[in-house]
Amino acid sequence: MGRPKNQTARREALVDAAGRAIAERGLEGLRIKDIAAEAGVSAGSVLYYYPEMDELVLEVHRGAVERYVSARHDRTDAVGDPVERLRALIGSGLPAAAGDPQHSLLYELHRRADRSSGHAALMASLFAREVALYTTVLEVGAATGVFTLTGSAADVARNLVALEDGYGLHIVSRNTQLTPEEAQRLILGYARAATGRAEL
Repeated sequence: MGRPKNQTARREALVDAAGRAIAERGLEGLRIKDIAAEAGVSAGSVLYYYPEMDELVLEVHRGAVERYVSARHDRTDAVGDPVERLRALIGSGLPAAAGDPQHSLLYELHRRADRSSGHAALMASLFAREVALYTTVLEVGAATGVFTLTGSAADVARNLVALEDGYGLHIVSRNTQLTPEEAQRLILGYARAATGRAEL
């Protein structure tokens, strides 16, 4: 009975190591030996659990999406006031800095979407889940009279996620003209206009 648990733990450790290797080196030229070195195991051990590199990279992507969405829920679910919840949600969607490991990893993995249906599905799923987070906050705010939306909640939500994604890419790409603080200011400016709440 102990063996399956051990195998699951080893697979998870390899996925974590692969994620670190991808965040450090990128996907181009990523080698099994890079992942093995990061995990402190032999290349043969990596291949035993993941004979195909693509399968391992897909698992890394899946895990990164789940951790990211979970972190956004953790930062916002307990906030009751729609204005403060929207502010917290916007704050949770941007990289903290150019080297932000979580965002860097996601952007790197999303590059696979044009060549892999699995990666494309994960990217689309992440977008849909983020839009749903925003839509819920916006609908509650509108239903309680706190927000006066300039468009449908779903459209405003899509725009907010697209702004996060666009600004986030510039931040992780080390565009010195755009800091995380400036990006948040700009997104909040759109949110103010879209919700009618000047204090955002």
